Amino acid sequence: MEKDVNRAPVVTLTDVVYNYREYDDKGEEKITNRGVNGVSLSIYKGEFLALVGRNGSGKSTLAKMLNGLLLAQKGKVDVYGLDPTVEKELYQIRARVGMVFQNPDNQTVASIVEDDVAFGPENLGIPQKELRERVDTALADVNMLEYATKTPSRLSGGQKQRVAIAGALALRPKILVLDEATSMLDPEGRRDVMETVSKLNDCGMTVVAITHFMDEAARADRVIALQNGKIAMEGTPAEIFAQHEKLEELGLKTPRDVELALALKEGGLDIEPKESIFELGEELCRLLSKT
Repeated sequence: MEKDVNRAPVVTLTDVVYNYREYDDKGEEKITNRGVNGVSLSIYKGEFLALVGRNGSGKSTLAKMLNGLLLAQKGKVDVYGLDPTVEKELYQIRARVGMVFQNPDNQTVASIVEDDVAFGPENLGIPQKELRERVDTALADVNMLEYATKTPSRLSGGQKQRVAIAGALALRPKILVLDEATSMLDPEGRRDVMETVSKLNDCGMTVVAITHFMDEAARADRVIALQNGKIAMEGTPAEIFAQHEKLEELGLKTPRDVELALALKEGGLDIEPKESIFELGEELCRLLSKT
């Protein structure tokens, strides 16, 4: 069943530009084209949006503009009607947009899991009773409540990243942004984190995932591919993955299970790409049982 995504945009970017400044051998400043170059897009309440592209395509730059870690040099960013260039509104934006980054170790600030999750809301002055409830709820949301009193350093990479997600959730954001959050994890850790993120999205959380793993993008409602800081492709996963040659030009590959599903569909089988090879297998078994 297709997910009911509210088509009212909660984030709107209009012709945004952010170019990095670098220096030549003589120490003279030069402006590069790396970054984001005139991107316009909307993000909708409850959707799962995947941003993909080669390294240097502008994915992470765009992600950091969503909660004001980077401010647009040109153009306009609107988050729930708030402007990140206005200081008092910037803090409101960061309360609405939680971010999780690549390395879970770099996001750990305490020696006990529950203290780590409590760090953000505690610094906002949240009362102890509410703080306790936020921490327990956030850990339960990522299936880590039983690890509340454990030491983060003894957790697996996937578990550490789920604790980082819990830390973001404890701030009660409306949007969760994952900036290559699975890139340093093993396959099992990646799967655990993405299953957690999908569950949160199914419960209404708006998710923006920056990734170079196309099987993760297959979970999304919409995929945007960036090239040289511009939008090169946009559509549903099925629409994007069907354009094999264009993906190859962008340095991207269609997931194997999606390629198989598309080939079967071209051969006349009524099947759509699935979120994993296991779901595809289950669907094939279901279809074959009808024959």
